[in-house]
Amino acid sequence: MTLTELRYIVAVAQERHFGRAAQRCFVSQPTLSIAIKKLEEELAVSLFDRSSNEVITTDAGERIVAQARKVIEEAELIKHLANEEQNELEGAFKLGLIFTIAPYLLPKLILALRQTAPKMPLMLEENYTQSLTNLLKRGDLDALVVAEPFQETGIITEPLYDEPFFVIVPKGHPFEEMDSANVEQLAKEQVLLLTEGNCMRDQVLDSCTELASKQKILGLTNTLQGSSINTIRHMVASGLGISVLPATALTENDHLWFSIIPFEHPAPTRRVVLAYRRNFVRPKALVAIRHAILASQLVGLTLFND
Repeated sequence: MTLTELRYIVAVAQERHFGRAAQRCFVSQPTLSIAIKKLEEELAVSLFDRSSNEVITTDAGERIVAQARKVIEEAELIKHLANEEQNELEGAFKLGLIFTIAPYLLPKLILALRQTAPKMPLMLEENYTQSLTNLLKRGDLDALVVAEPFQETGIITEPLYDEPFFVIVPKGHPFEEMDSANVEQLAKEQVLLLTEGNCMRDQVLDSCTELASKQKILGLTNTLQGSSINTIRHMVASGLGISVLPATALTENDHLWFSIIPFEHPAPTRRVVLAYRRNFVRPKALVAIRHAILASQLVGLTLFND
């Protein structure tokens, strides 16, 4: 049994396809298939069910693959311990961000990171929280920037900043006459929401209980939704309804398209955190990412400085 063979079975379990797993491991499919067959013979157990179009991991295979992941992580830790003098700020860092943070944080984060870690380029993944979490646990990502609530076994989170929400309304809307809006007033309006599966949608509904109750009554089919924050902005600008956006999503030219109304104090907020595996082997890289985010000069936030 070798680490290479363990990496092969982890890849097949994730890809559910021998060809894609071989591509991911940079070997030919016959090489990978022979190695896995050899391992199955050594262990005297079948790891994968090959009878269907999609490769399915057997019950025994699931347990062995889970242990293989741990062994691979420990092997990476051994490499790190054997070479403690290496510069942790060299080499790519794989960072995942949710859709409602990435477009607004990344341009400034990359500029800030160039100053503190110029030899650590970012490999980026934008996705939903659950998809990013799965990638992080599998070791395909080094860290995540996500919004709370976020609790996962074996994952550490550090708060980065609290971000207030604002109400955006079409030009000429009655809310323009108000200094601030409250959540009760929102429930009486046509509020445009992000599609299901987006954590910011849940955060808005959690902050506005009356709006959440109304949404449950109307149902998804009778609720106007947008697939992204940018889509929501355009829908509001066209007069379809009002919406709620985080502070970082607002730009200096937005007033040309719609009006921005603050919430009454205390305004609803979301907490953004940095999440990473407990045994991640590049702590200095994590510190560099954290410091770069805090130095990104995002406006209107409450930062959690060291």
